Amino acid sequence: MRTGKLTNFELQRLILSELGPNRNDVLLGPGVGEDCAALRFGDEACVLSTDPITAAGSKLGQLAVQVSVNDVAAAGAEPLGVLLTVLAPPEATPEDIGKVVREAAEEAAAQGLQIIGGHTEVTDAVRRMVLSSTVVGRVKLEALKRTGGARPGDALVMTKQAALEGTAILAQDAAHKLRNSLTELELSEAHRLIGKLSVLPEGRIAAQSGATAMHDATEGGVLGAAWEMAEASGLGLCLRLDDIPVRPVTRKLCDALGIDPLRLISSGVMLIAHPNGEMLCETLGQQEIHAAIIGEFTAGPERVLLCGQRETPLPPPEGDEIYRALGAP
Repeated sequence: MRTGKLTNFELQRLILSELGPNRNDVLLGPGVGEDCAALRFGDEACVLSTDPITAAGSKLGQLAVQVSVNDVAAAGAEPLGVLLTVLAPPEATPEDIGKVVREAAEEAAAQGLQIIGGHTEVTDAVRRMVLSSTVVGRVKLEALKRTGGARPGDALVMTKQAALEGTAILAQDAAHKLRNSLTELELSEAHRLIGKLSVLPEGRIAAQSGATAMHDATEGGVLGAAWEMAEASGLGLCLRLDDIPVRPVTRKLCDALGIDPLRLISSGVMLIAHPNGEMLCETLGQQEIHAAIIGEFTAGPERVLLCGQRETPLPPPEGDEIYRALGAP
C-alpha cells in the first residue's frame, strides 16, 4: 500500500464501516476529518485525540505532543494531559529514549499540561523510533467544536503559513538534498519553524469568537484539510490559491524538492470556519497571529480551486508530499 494515512475512501471502507453505533454518551465519534473523540461528563465533554509520529527523524518528542494538542485545540477544548507511547528499535540507546521523553515533557510543560502516563518498549517491530501520543482535554458542552460544523456562507480562515511542519522536518531530515539550493542560514530558518507549530492560542481565540468549525492541517496539507472540512460539513467550497500564504523559505525548499507546499504536512495551521472572517482575522492579528481568508463554504456540492480566473476541482487528499520528498533519491 501507499505510505502515509489511508485515503478517505479507504478510511470509510476499511475502518469506519466496521465500527458499531455510538453510545449515548459519545458526543463526537470517528469520521472523515474528525480528529477528536468527545465523551459527555455532566455539563462538560472529555475530548481525546491520538496521533503517531512516523515521518520525522528529529524532535520526535516535541512533535508528538504538539500534534495531538493541536487536535484538542481544534475542538475548542483545553488540553490537560498526555499519554505517551515510545517504541524504540533495538539499535536505540538509553540516551535516545531519554532524549525523546525529555523533549515531550518540555513541550507539555510549555503548553501547560503534563505527561500523565504511557508505555515505553524496545522492539524489533520498528526500524526507527516511533512515538504515539494521546492528549486528554475538556470543554463545556456548548463550546465543543467539530470539523463538520461549517455553514454555507462561512469564511474559511487560515492561520500562519502553509507547510510549517513539513518545512521544519525536511530542512533537517532532507538537508543533504537541499544544500545546493538553500543556504545554511535558510536551512536554519526553516528548521526553526518547528517552534511555531502550536495552534492552541488561535484555537482559544476562535472558539470564543464564534467559530463554527475548526481543523488543524496535518497530513495532506492545507488543501487536504480544507477538503476534509467541507466533506465533514456536507458542503461545497471555493478556495482561492492566490490567497493561501506560503513563506518564501518554504516555497524555495519545496521547489528544490519538486513538491507542492499546499499538500505538505502543515501542523501550525488552523483552518477556521467563521461567519465573519474579517472580524476574526482582525482579532487574531491583535494577538500577533497572522490570519487570512482563503475561501468560502457554499451550499452546493462543488469544491473548487480558483487560481486567477481559472477554476479546477479540489480533489480529496491523497498521500502527503513529505513521503515523496523523503523517499526520493
